[in-house]
Amino acid sequence: MSLPFRKLHPTFVAEAGPIDLRDVHDEATLAEIRAGMDEYGVLVFRDQKLTDDEHVAFARRFDGELHAKTGSRVVAKNRFGNEALTDISNVGADGELLGYEDRRRQYSLANRLWHTDASFEDPPGRYSLLLARVVPENAADTEFADMRTAYETLPAEMKARIEDLRVHHSIAYSRQTLGFEFTPEEAAQLPGAIHPLVRRFAGSSRKSLYLASHASRIVGWPLPDGRLLIQDLRDHATQPQLVYKHKWRVGDLVIWDNRTTMHRARPFDDTTVRRELRRVTTLDLERATA
Repeated sequence: MSLPFRKLHPTFVAEAGPIDLRDVHDEATLAEIRAGMDEYGVLVFRDQKLTDDEHVAFARRFDGELHAKTGSRVVAKNRFGNEALTDISNVGADGELLGYEDRRRQYSLANRLWHTDASFEDPPGRYSLLLARVVPENAADTEFADMRTAYETLPAEMKARIEDLRVHHSIAYSRQTLGFEFTPEEAAQLPGAIHPLVRRFAGSSRKSLYLASHASRIVGWPLPDGRLLIQDLRDHATQPQLVYKHKWRVGDLVIWDNRTTMHRARPFDDTTVRRELRRVTTLDLERATA
């Protein structure tokens, strides 16, 4: 088949399909989707009816090994019994809305910071696949930032300055910026990881900035200088012209490349209205070939 793509933003993001991802098992169609990811960085698939098991199975078919060492695992037990299926919702294991001071809610508030999934691990996350199950009537959008165009629009002297820098990514750091405290035992399970600030990968000749709220420091730099540079680059990357806002519909499955984008959830009245999404993230490993 030939999969159509319709651009949703001038520099990245496209809607793919119509297609039912439950039926996608052939390598040719999977390759078309991967090629679309290389070109657009974010793909939107409408009207998907994947069960949790089908969601996980498609992610594995699409890109192989799954990320299961989530930061949330040290705070609360996964209510689905599968750490590869991340609960992006405001409800607890009992199905009730989380209270204002619930520790799980406080932890999840950091999703409103610009971030990249699993950059605090090595290997980090490659693709995230987020499926909307319950969407409130009031806005509960997700924003994405184009990190390839962000790099390309930097001044030449800045590109030269940052080309070989490496950054420590820590989910404990990003949560602590909002006042969330891990116990010593929890923090010991979240040491973080070091990755290049500028990345290029197979499938694209373009370079990308790789930093977000998990980026705690630049290796070898004094702490204040490194954090100021990270903040300056983040501000540059989140200029309005580089940001796409996705307005969720039930059945939307959005796939994004964590190597070329940042994202953040936008605030909504999460203590009174229900919002349930499921996310599976793949690891940035070489894919096996037949």
